[in-house]
Amino acid sequence: MINNDVLRSIRYMLDLGDAKVVEIIQLADPHFPLDRSDLPALLKKEDEDGFMPCSNRVLAHFLDGLVVYYRGRDESQPPRPVDTHVTNNLILKKLRVAFQLKDVDMHEIFQAAGFPLTKPELTALFRQAGHKHFRLCGDQILRNFLKGLTLRFRGAKPG
Repeated sequence: MINNDVLRSIRYMLDLGDAKVVEIIQLADPHFPLDRSDLPALLKKEDEDGFMPCSNRVLAHFLDGLVVYYRGRDESQPPRPVDTHVTNNLILKKLRVAFQLKDVDMHEIFQAAGFPLTKPELTALFRQAGHKHFRLCGDQILRNFLKGLTLRFRGAKPG
């Protein structure tokens, strides 16, 4: 998925304002150079005027900031470096950690999105890349996860 789509989806899901998004990014690294005025361009769609691609660095800082925002920082440990090699698997993993989701929660989220996964399919997404049962998280899987997570946070739209 395009990083801008992921950022836009999470922002909508959590009903975050521009200032809150920047604050969350700053939680991962207070010295990260992102100004609130840059955010609207990152939230635009590709075909809109003023669109600015969301870099892996920005998305990685946002995801790490979400983990700190929802779970807190472990002051007994030194800060972990931000992993700027962002993949769909990493996005899934960071969201799972940030929202403290168990396997049951993950299955419910995918089920709510109309995209059920079996237990082996789900665990394969969280394995190390070199593991023989590792599976890449495709755009469709991530899109459905974000859809199901949005339903969980915002509720079903009245129809």
